[in-house]
Amino acid sequence: MPKAKRVQVVTLSKTKSKGKDGKAKIIEGVRAAVDSYDYVWVFSVHNMRNQYLKQVRKDFSTSRFFFGRNKVMAKALGSTPEDEVKEGLHQVSESLVGDVGLLCTNDAVEDVQKALDAFSADDYARAGTIATYRVVVSAGEVLRGFTKEAFPNNMEPQLRELGMPTLLRQGKITIDSDYVICEEGDTLTPQQTQLLKHFWEKMAVFKIKLMSYWHSSGEF
Repeated sequence: MPKAKRVQVVTLSKTKSKGKDGKAKIIEGVRAAVDSYDYVWVFSVHNMRNQYLKQVRKDFSTSRFFFGRNKVMAKALGSTPEDEVKEGLHQVSESLVGDVGLLCTNDAVEDVQKALDAFSADDYARAGTIATYRVVVSAGEVLRGFTKEAFPNNMEPQLRELGMPTLLRQGKITIDSDYVICEEGDTLTPQQTQLLKHFWEKMAVFKIKLMSYWHSSGEF
């Protein structure tokens, strides 16, 4: 008879400790930054993209960014006048709602505003984004971009699966009538966002919006 398999008990203590260690590091990092920098900004991110946030971090190489984990950041700062680590920081904690982060810096207010106002990056929209303009593909050969570049003919099945009534004629992808990918104001579906990407239509703009700042003097 086959030997009975022993039941193995897997402890999750290591996983839990990593989570606690991660929170502790964030709290420690935020508190150290508050001690080291004169300003703590609260910022929000429109159309979050990691690669562009990395670029912003690089541009502010002498500053510190913290993004996400709002409750942990609020705990680090203090949520009430009684437990805030420095005067006025509980007001910063109250602003940590939604997709927001902290920028700790010694840069002057005007310099921070100027740098972030100037930074934006176009990207492809994701499902759920609101279309900012109407996109129509004209009847005839299917072309894309300002250069009116033709699609490779092996993409015809993919375009058809995404809803376009395409036909392959003499090695060219065609449609018999104008096709509307989206109307301005549409809530984009996954199919629409894929089509917009194929047609090189970038509707999303990564942008950081400064919301408020705290100064080491206690000003908020």
